[in-house]
This record gives sequence, structure tokens and C-alpha cells, in this order.
Amino acid sequence: MAVTLEKIPGQEERVILSMGPQHPSTHGVLRLVLELDGETVIRSLFDIGYLHTGFEKSFEALTYSQGITLTDRMDYLAPLSNNLGFCLAIEKLLDLEAPPRAQWTRVLLTELTRIQSHLVWLGSHALELGAMSVFLYCFREREDILRIFELVSGQRMMTSYFRVGGLALEPPLGWLRRVEKFVQMFPARLQEYEDLLTKNPIWLKRTVGIGTISAEDAVALSLSGPSLRASGVNWDIRKAEPYSSYEKFQFNVPTRPEGDVYARYLVRMDEMRESLKIVRQAMEGMPEGPIKANAPHVVLPDRESMKTSIEALIYHFKLVTEGFHPPVGEVYQTIESPRGEIGFYIVSDGSPKPYRCHVRAPSFGNLTTLLKIIEGRLLADVVACIASLDTVLGEIDR
Repeated sequence: MAVTLEKIPGQEERVILSMGPQHPSTHGVLRLVLELDGETVIRSLFDIGYLHTGFEKSFEALTYSQGITLTDRMDYLAPLSNNLGFCLAIEKLLDLEAPPRAQWTRVLLTELTRIQSHLVWLGSHALELGAMSVFLYCFREREDILRIFELVSGQRMMTSYFRVGGLALEPPLGWLRRVEKFVQMFPARLQEYEDLLTKNPIWLKRTVGIGTISAEDAVALSLSGPSLRASGVNWDIRKAEPYSSYEKFQFNVPTRPEGDVYARYLVRMDEMRESLKIVRQAMEGMPEGPIKANAPHVVLPDRESMKTSIEALIYHFKLVTEGFHPPVGEVYQTIESPRGEIGFYIVSDGSPKPYRCHVRAPSFGNLTTLLKIIEGRLLADVVACIASLDTVLGEIDR
């Protein structure tokens, strides 16, 4: 059913405007219905569901391992983050823990994922407000990160590299040298973005004091991630409820008190610096050891072992064709994705496929705040507000 705003009697001079769903600045197939008094937004509604992805129902038709491929595609800018959250939920269901080397590799790659996701956000945000050069520079650096992902997993974006109990493949020799090269180069590039934007008078005019939301409203409306921290709420799952060895890493959680578009920009810029710190620590302290847990009933055996062991060959055949059988139960696991708190709720009935899988997607919670932050603002500010929340519609239309 179409979403509409009804006219209020006595206010016939107001205009009802449909923005989207095919609009370059809505960050996906999103339709906004805006009631305008001149150029000022008086009321608004959002209309979602155009993508019809049905991820949550599709999980029920796939084995647990096969479901990892769906998480890549929910948020195509944070595939490794989604891989991690889903795998951790299944590992909690199995009471299984990945070995230290796998956990640290997961941390390193998910922080690179956070940086590349923020780069797409920054480049598109700047482009929508008229700064084209920043868009080109951000995608230049993002390309370096995607090449690292391709080197490790064989895929640039839909990596499916994290698996239940560890990693899919042994990282290739010399891959950390590629990471080191990026770590050495990126701080200067980050400063280049800030030189172009942070004190730019046009950028300040379009972002400072625009789309403000208080800490109380942000919490009440389920805002999370950098957008929540830009309203002064110091909440980060990596610190509050550490997972995958995050408690062993030293980093700060950037916050700002203003709660406007500019604050959300500053928080994400600082987050990229903090992610770089975590990547450095993961490189320098990378443990030795296996990349998979010793759980033959769950984890695929090494290819070499299948050449000499009939038991390994049988386990591989059964896991690929049938999947594994976790115990009956239910779990909920959250992680801090680039957009905020993403949680996986999984119900097991003991079969190789989940009975139910529900995703708490940060983009949906973040989008609900849009209606509040654009009311009373000019129509020209709507684009800046949408971009500042960094939503991905594939994650919303699950």
C-alpha cells in the first residue's frame, strides 16, 4: 500500500512532495513523503520495502554455513562485519570459539571494512553537498582496501571469508605487507579530506546546526553507531560488550555533543583514525596458530588432510551436503558495524537450517530518526540529513 500524508483542513496551501524512490541522494530505494510550507518541511513519512529482498526468510532455506553468503548482501558496504556477527551468533549457539589468530584476523579485516564503508559514506555525502573532489579521493583509497580483501578471500566485496569456527582460507603470504602499506599511507590521505572539508565555509554552512537530535531522542528512537555517538552517547559494542578479542585492543570511542550533521561527520572522521590504530595493533600482535577451531563436526577439514584421511573426506562430504546440527536453542549476538548495532537472533530446532533468523539492522533504527531531524528544516537540508545517517536500504528491506 502506498504511504500518503492527508491534507489538514485549513492548510490547503501546503504542498505534498514525493521524494524518491528513484532519487540519487536517498542512499538506496527510499521514498520520502514530505509536507512543505514553502521550502520548510512540516511533516514527513518514509516508505520502504521496494527491494523485496526477503533475507530473513531465505536464511530458513539454507544451512548455517550457506547463510553467510546472505549476510554479505544485506549491507554491501560492510560484508565482513555482517559475516562476523552471523558467525559469532552460530558459534555462541554451538558453544564454539575461533582460535586467537582467526579472531585477530577478523578484527583487522572488520576494521578495514569500517574504514572503507566510511570512505563511501564520506565521498557520497560530500558529492551530494557539491564537493566532487572528495568523492574521487575517497574511492581511490577504498580501492586499496578492496584489493586487500581480494588478495585474502578472492573477492572484492561479497567475501564470505569468515566461517563458523574461523576463516575460510589461510591468508596468503605477504598480505600483511599490503596492509602495512595502506596503514602508512592513509593518515596523510585522511588529512587531505579534512583540509578540503572541515573548515570549508560552504561545508560548515550546509552541516553545522542542521539535522540536530538530542541524546534522549536518539536513544528513544533506537539510533546507534556513529550517529548516536555524535549526540553525546558513549555507546560502542566493541567496548561495552567486547567480542572477537576486542577487549585486548586499545582505542578510543569518539563522541560529540552537538548531534548535528557536522558532528556526525567529525565522529566518523575520528573513527577512521581509531580503526587505523586497531589495525596496527592487530598486525603487530597477530598470534601464531591455526585459523580454524578443532571441531570436525562443524568446521571443514583442510584440503591436504582429505588426501590422506578417509575420516576427513567423510566429514567434508557430510558438512557440504548436509550441514551441521547445532543444539536446540536460541541466541542473540550483536556487534558494532560501521552503521551501528547489528544483531542476529537465531532459533535452532536441531536441524542443519535455522528455524528462525531475525536481524536487528542499524540502518532501520537510524532511518526512523530521519523524520524527526528533518522537520522544520529546509527541503535543501533533507539530503544532508539523509546522508549523515549513512543508511543502506538493503539492510532495511530484509
